Parts: sequence; C-alpha cells; structure tokens
Amino acid sequence: MSNYYIGLSLGAASSIESGVAVLQDNGQLCYVDKLFSINDVIFFFDNFSSLKNSSVMVSLPWDNAMLNGKWRVLSKPYQRINENPLFLNKDNWMQRYSPRGSDYLLKLHDAGIDIKRFEIYLTRQKLNLYSNYKERSPADCKFFQSALKLNYGFSNMPSNMIPAAQLEAIAGALLAREYKKGKTKRIFEYNGLDVINIM
Repeated sequence: MSNYYIGLSLGAASSIESGVAVLQDNGQLCYVDKLFSINDVIFFFDNFSSLKNSSVMVSLPWDNAMLNGKWRVLSKPYQRINENPLFLNKDNWMQRYSPRGSDYLLKLHDAGIDIKRFEIYLTRQKLNLYSNYKERSPADCKFFQSALKLNYGFSNMPSNMIPAAQLEAIAGALLAREYKKGKTKRIFEYNGLDVINIM
C-alpha cells in the first residue's frame, strides 16, 4: 500500500484561501486544490480514503487579531518564535499564530493520524525555496514555483501561476516526505502538536 504526504497551508481566516497538496511515494503530485472554510478542510480529511497511510503537515496561520495599526501588522513576522518569558505579552499583540482549526487537528491526532505542524517561512528556507521578494507577491510566487519545478522535479506543473497557498501546501508535502525519512527535528509545540522542520 502506497504512502501519501499531505501538505495543508492553512489561511488565517475563511476569507484567505488555504491550499492542500498530496504527494505520492514516487514523488508525483496527485492532488492540489484551494480550500477556504474549516468545513472545507474537515470535508477534505473526512473523505480522503488513505488518511491512515498518510503523513500530514499543517502550517501555522498568522494571527490577524488585534491588528489596529500598520506597526502591529509589520511587527508580527519579526517576533522571535521562542518568545522570551520575561517579555509581557499585553493584549496578545505579540502572538504570531492563530489557533484556527487546532481543535479539529487534535481530533485527527487523537484518532491516530500522523499529523504535525510547520512554519512555512522556516520550511521554505530549509528547502531552498525562499526568495528575496516580498512574501506572496507575484515575483515571490514565480520564484517559488520555478524552484519547486527545478529543484524537486515537478515537471507536470502548469506554466501559468499557481496560487501561493497551493505552493506552500506543496512545501508542506515535501516536509512530510522528509519527516518520514527521519530528516526532521522538533522546533517547538503549538496547541498540543509538534512543530517540525528539516534538520
């Protein structure tokens, strides 16, 4: 029975698209799609017949709460991932990640599904998929897609632009494959699930 590697790039809200990608054992992408609501995510996982034979990687979505000013929006990506406990986190403005979908992901974990979380920007760096362009800009997406095609042999990728969420989901699926090979390490824990990255 073949294994599958599932990457899910979870959007910060239902108005922001999420991407899902399924990678086969032979390295071929067999499914790439866009999802929006958590119900779409639940529907996908509930109807994926080989979930027990899959490794699942789900990205940490940004927390868009308490963004009252431009400085708060711009400050979040620059907060340290392992925050210093001596800093007071008033009004939760230093919180990088949203708990969106965490309850359902914990249910999957408790049901015996091999599921982990990942931080998309750290993973892109380790997979040599990170560009110097603004994240999710057209230039960044073009670089991301070209790097996936050249570095990882996804020759069946279309020539037109794939949405950023789906490209991030493919990176998650690649990380799931590296995890199965034992080439990853635990960075920290988020809402009961390990967040991992390549060693």
